[in-house]
Amino acid sequence: MICKPDAVERGLAGEIVRRLERKGLRLVAAELRTIDEQTAGRHYAEHEGKPFFAELVAFITRGPALVAVVEGLGQDTWRIVRTLMGPTDPAQAPPGTIRGDLGLLLSENLIHGSDSAESAEREIALFFPPVS
Repeated sequence: MICKPDAVERGLAGEIVRRLERKGLRLVAAELRTIDEQTAGRHYAEHEGKPFFAELVAFITRGPALVAVVEGLGQDTWRIVRTLMGPTDPAQAPPGTIRGDLGLLLSENLIHGSDSAESAEREIALFFPPVS
């Protein structure tokens, strides 16, 4: 999970973590860091070559982000996080979701969550090699 730079800038990282913890998830590892361009490029590798790739990299590297590993009781923790996040576009995210309650822009949508167990493994290894 990543609380993106807009979440940190707006002081919402604590609220986002609180929502995850209220659901019963827990942080296994977390660090406030500015993601470098090389790591951002690897993180968004599936979007390389698409017209919005440079924007994604510029946004995620513009300031500090809270990168974290979140754990739950089952194997589908990533699904729970994605449900709590809501759809990517805050205008379409229902109330009660992180993006529905707190999001303002499609291009700055507060949070990233892995979209599969395989993506979670890859992203954990990218951001927290000793945890994987």
